Amino acid sequence: MRVATPESSTCKPKSASESRLLFEIGAPGSCAAAIGESDVPPVDRIAALGAESFAAAAPGLPEIGELDLVRHYKRLAHRLFSVDENFYPLGSCTMKYNPRVNEKAAGLPGFTDLHPYQDVADAQGVLELLHRLRTDLEEISGLAEVTLQPSAGAQGEMTGLMIINAYHRSRGEIRGKVLAPDSAHGTNPATCAMCACDACTVKSRPDGRVDLDDLRAQVDEHTAALMITNPNTVGVFDEQIVDIAGILHAKGAQLYLDGANMNALLGISRPASFGVDVMHFNTHKTFSTPHGCGGPGAGPVGVAEHLRPFLPVPQVVLREDGTFDWDYERPKSIGKVRSYYGQVGVLVRAYTYIRSLGADGLLDVARKAVLSANYLAACLKDRFHMPFPPPYAHEFITVPKFENSDVTELDIAKRLIDYGFHPPTMSWPIHHCLMIEPTETESLATLDAFAETLHAIADEVDSDPEIVKTAPHTTPVKRLDEVTASRKPNVRWQPL
Repeated sequence: MRVATPESSTCKPKSASESRLLFEIGAPGSCAAAIGESDVPPVDRIAALGAESFAAAAPGLPEIGELDLVRHYKRLAHRLFSVDENFYPLGSCTMKYNPRVNEKAAGLPGFTDLHPYQDVADAQGVLELLHRLRTDLEEISGLAEVTLQPSAGAQGEMTGLMIINAYHRSRGEIRGKVLAPDSAHGTNPATCAMCACDACTVKSRPDGRVDLDDLRAQVDEHTAALMITNPNTVGVFDEQIVDIAGILHAKGAQLYLDGANMNALLGISRPASFGVDVMHFNTHKTFSTPHGCGGPGAGPVGVAEHLRPFLPVPQVVLREDGTFDWDYERPKSIGKVRSYYGQVGVLVRAYTYIRSLGADGLLDVARKAVLSANYLAACLKDRFHMPFPPPYAHEFITVPKFENSDVTELDIAKRLIDYGFHPPTMSWPIHHCLMIEPTETESLATLDAFAETLHAIADEVDSDPEIVKTAPHTTPVKRLDEVTASRKPNVRWQPL
């Protein structure tokens, strides 16, 4: 396959006209809407509202015609990377294609026109869908019961840890220590802080698995739980997980699974089978719901039998008469963790994905996610250092090391933009690494093109390192001072 070049990629330099703002391309008197004369009787606005309600002059908004307006936003859209147009090998974040059938289902009027306060008798359809989704997730995880209420993976973590704390309190215990491996997601210690627990780090072995001796030394009667991601963020499945669960349970602690990487386990293994007490699902990572731009999201939480009484209320249930309802009668519940009943539009998408694939399809998702990661790692191993040995699960870590060169992982990431690829996750969970997750939705042709592009960049490092160190070259803006842009943003437009 021919490697894409910056000249042949979709990321081409933009003309000056494409960089102009609406203020600069509009013209006085232009309008994007045709509005007829008002048939509302005129009113003295100042007399009705008071002079203090009116500005001295009309706001200086741009005036522009509809076609110019559409073209402006189209140009802006094509300046952005997106999963629909570009490969996103963003390790840990799992940026994959969202099937359009999900969007069609979520956009049905029967879902979009419902009001949260609508009587349950008028909402039986959506309640049945939510109940089916809940039971599907229970079957997938092997856990006793799932709540759909949390609206993000991070909130799912918080909900899970609140449930664990409530369980310990019900037994007359206050346990304020939560363990997490040094390869854990960054949200894990943040969740501990939110739940008034101390986060303690458990060491990993050189192969990326948990150091069981260090775990045994740290687990005591003050330990509430271990928060673990498995497969973990270095891309390996920790086959010691049953032993880990045993070490925790022997001390009365709980095993919390960060379900971020569940797309590598679907149909292969059920978390309950290896001792998990609580887990959250990231619907965007595993079940193809949208990801990014601040939401919306969903983070369902599943629990083992002994933790069911502590789940949030209300819980969607099937009554004996065959109707669906909300159950508030759970006296040990931690209460609500968000308004209303969860992010229903996202949950409809997740349900559609699960039902459209079926059991065999979900198993195929996991197999392809694992196969894609191992295939790509094998394509790169001769030119890029792999600090953790295969086999890998859904992602892998590589550390670019080039002899006699000061090219960094940031340079590699920026150069990938010139070739039309979004950079992988960088510099985490170990220094100077690229964390690559191809996901199960990418074709073999895309994986080959990405591997060949990384080899081409490695060749450039040998022959012309400056072109890599000064990348990107084809974007509207080059390398930004990201610290200053974050701390001192200047987003105000002023005419010249």
